[in-house]
Amino acid sequence: MYSVNYHRASSVADAAKLLKSGDAKLLSGGMTLIPAMKTRLAAPSDLVDISRIAALAGVTVSGKTVTIGAATTHHDVATNAKLAKACPALTHLASHIGDPQVRHKGTIGGSIANNDPAADYPAAMLALDATIITNKRKVQASKFFTGLFETALKDGEIVTGVSFTAPAKAGYAKFPNPASRYAIAGVFAAKGKDGVRVAVTGAGENGVFRSKEMEAALAKKFEAPALDGIKLSASDMMGDLHASPEYRANLVAVMAKRAVAAANG
Repeated sequence: MYSVNYHRASSVADAAKLLKSGDAKLLSGGMTLIPAMKTRLAAPSDLVDISRIAALAGVTVSGKTVTIGAATTHHDVATNAKLAKACPALTHLASHIGDPQVRHKGTIGGSIANNDPAADYPAAMLALDATIITNKRKVQASKFFTGLFETALKDGEIVTGVSFTAPAKAGYAKFPNPASRYAIAGVFAAKGKDGVRVAVTGAGENGVFRSKEMEAALAKKFEAPALDGIKLSASDMMGDLHASPEYRANLVAVMAKRAVAAANG
């Protein structure tokens, strides 16, 4: 074992200050950081726990505007009644993350900040054209996710929440890894006042991405058959022991149709 200094932040400002201590890392649900520390893939000198900061938790729905605090657990996102009416696709997504233990500890802010290429929330944020709110600024999702495990976050910057306009229709479908429940391929499709957006997770070689080809087809007719004949290039897909690039390319097409079907009820 190696020593680590544990700090429980009392506020976002306090957390930002504590982050300046050595090689400090934020801790909320710890679903990614703790396993990384166990395998020595991460060895921070300090842990700054933000899970008890009340201002960072909760879901607010005001008209069509949805705001979710970064420390809100997957379980709380999945079971929020107001959110289920405003954007049922997002509550459905949250209800299928990991297992009950993960859903009760993991948080939306942690998932977004980590930007795992197989995580569910990044696809939702991109498709919903969400705004990622930090302690220093607001960043559009299209500019926030920059690559595998990479985001636009700067040193000392903390994700405090997300905000988006509830879409007219939205749906999410994924083919999960049977063990981890991460997406081998997942598609979030949303239709809003600014058009159709389709985001893919679990399959892209560079992480979450939008499918312009699918968006163009669905803009003409937001129905699953509109995607017939669309084939994505395997050259942009990742390959591993779970699925080849070619298999993932096909899965994305299948999941996209299921997502649109779900969006249409």
